[in-house]
Amino acid sequence: MNQTHSVKQKTHQFLIILLPILVTQLTLFSMNFFDTVMSGHASARDLAGVAIGSSIWSPVFTGLNGILLSLSPIVSQLVGAKQNNEVPFKVIQGIYLAVAIASAVILCGTFLLDPILNGMSLETQVRQIAHDYLIALAFGIVPLFIYTVLRCFMDALGQTRVSMFIILLSLPINVGLNYLLIFGKWGFPRLGGVGAGYATAITYWCIMFISFAVIARVKPFSDYRVFSRWFRLSLSAWKEQLKIGVPIGFAIFFETSIFAAVTLLMSGYDTATIAAHQAALNFASFLYMVPMSISMALTIAVGFEVGAKRSKDARQYSFLGVGIALMMSVVCAIALILFNEQVAGFYTTDPTVLELTKQFLIYAIFFQLSDAIATPIQGALRGYKDVNSAFLVALISYWVLGLPIGYLLANYQAFGAFGYWIGLISGLAFGAIFLMGRLLRIQRRHSAPTPTGQVR
Repeated sequence: MNQTHSVKQKTHQFLIILLPILVTQLTLFSMNFFDTVMSGHASARDLAGVAIGSSIWSPVFTGLNGILLSLSPIVSQLVGAKQNNEVPFKVIQGIYLAVAIASAVILCGTFLLDPILNGMSLETQVRQIAHDYLIALAFGIVPLFIYTVLRCFMDALGQTRVSMFIILLSLPINVGLNYLLIFGKWGFPRLGGVGAGYATAITYWCIMFISFAVIARVKPFSDYRVFSRWFRLSLSAWKEQLKIGVPIGFAIFFETSIFAAVTLLMSGYDTATIAAHQAALNFASFLYMVPMSISMALTIAVGFEVGAKRSKDARQYSFLGVGIALMMSVVCAIALILFNEQVAGFYTTDPTVLELTKQFLIYAIFFQLSDAIATPIQGALRGYKDVNSAFLVALISYWVLGLPIGYLLANYQAFGAFGYWIGLISGLAFGAIFLMGRLLRIQRRHSAPTPTGQVR
């Protein structure tokens, strides 16, 4: 990243970082989308098995993967402070930590997978597909976590276009392997939904090796000579990353797992209501890629400015990111109002499900408006290495406030299934207000003069 002065320059710099991240996140979302859709064309049971497997894996992955995201603010602050010689050590330790976390996931899965699946009321074939899908996916957990570390390093240097191109390259690889392994084309075995698991695992190995090659050979990454020396494992370096990463991981886990909890609580409603809820939630997840990408870009931009001790610039980037997120959310809200029926029509042709989906999508508007404030602020706070507040807010806003409010409205008022959405919106709105207050406080602390008379 370069130092910028005017708001126009900052906007240009921020968009250079943001747009590739947004494309990357949308592409990652598309990989899951193609896994689900292509498995559905194999059979309804394959679709159900992959959906169950994904619902178990997603909260675990996003939470643990969030721990590794701590490398972004660490590296961006080092680069901002011109301490580039310390970067290789941090990246290598991040790789070691990624392997340790991935190994722990695989070990825990060995003992917990069967009890979890046995505790669910599933058809025998659906249960077997979900089990085998997750086993297949497990072969790609180690490279996936290592790739996350490598991507954090690349993104922290502001080179988000590179990680974008790597992910864009992985999409046709994943779709092609899905075609071969799900449907048994060109002499490959027909594995159904389980084939999607193997295809995804192989894709993760591909993007990891591509990332290694890029960092070793392409400037500016090669200037850091990250792989010229494999340092000894350092528990103190792990402690630093875990101190920042664990709260990030828990915050993401609390946020993603709440939707799985709501889906389980809604299992008492009829099939049409559940289907409409899932359709609207899928589209809301798609819209969420916008504030989530802005959040990741803010972590890089704010972390760089904090490392360079430019508190005014860090503050300007924070509000610029929130402003862009709000502007884009308003545009999405207007589009969703105007094209409500068309969006619902992407998911279903059933008249009952269509009408319910349209109603859920109206609630999704308010959901993503709150996300436009809360999610970018979390990214800005990570840039300041302030992560515990976001963790506490996620716990309180979703689980202490949102879910109980939703349960009361759904079961003791006339809102029905929509009550759960109102509860989540209420919790998220509280979180947005609290996080904004926390951000202003952190900014004042960093703007306060030190005993020497300098601004931090």
